[in-house]
Amino acid sequence: MSSLSALNNIHVKGQFGDYEGKDDKNLLSISESTNLLIVQIVQYKSSNLSSDNMQIDGLNLRDNPLLVSSNDSTRILWNGPRNWLLVSKKKDILNEIEQKFNDNEFAVTDISHSKAIIEIEGKVAKEILKKGCPFNFGELEKNQCLNSTYNGMSVTIDMLNDDPDKFRIFGLRSFGESLYHSIIDASLEFGYIAK
Repeated sequence: MSSLSALNNIHVKGQFGDYEGKDDKNLLSISESTNLLIVQIVQYKSSNLSSDNMQIDGLNLRDNPLLVSSNDSTRILWNGPRNWLLVSKKKDILNEIEQKFNDNEFAVTDISHSKAIIEIEGKVAKEILKKGCPFNFGELEKNQCLNSTYNGMSVTIDMLNDDPDKFRIFGLRSFGESLYHSIIDASLEFGYIAK
């Protein structure tokens, strides 16, 4: 069985907004991320294990607000106290997770198909996020993440890079189209390329 992406019916590739006369490298880039494994890992309150020693794909589960552990294929986002969101290009990593995380200590849930994932990249990417999210993006740095809202929709925002700024925005699949429209509407004044 194959699945359709959350934005399958609305994401159209091309140039939009105020792009005329601008160099493509100076335009925002907006794309949908697909084929990622997304797993929520929650350590039960009754668990006495130290999560600092737990590793997945060579990355530690760090219980530090806003921090992301990452390598080339996997990112582990702090999602709250004793709560992480693992995002990976490696689908088989789920086997490693299930072996390492005891059902009596952790709740492990594959939520890969429940999210719409939008990536925005460019010098003004933070300006797009500021239009719909109350967080102070002047303080957000590479390999940090946050949970907030964007125009009233619950989102997780992961800063992937800072040269140029690149963000991955996770929203509930059921709000995917609304989230996408909010982001592209906020991008029109700058011009963007949908990839």
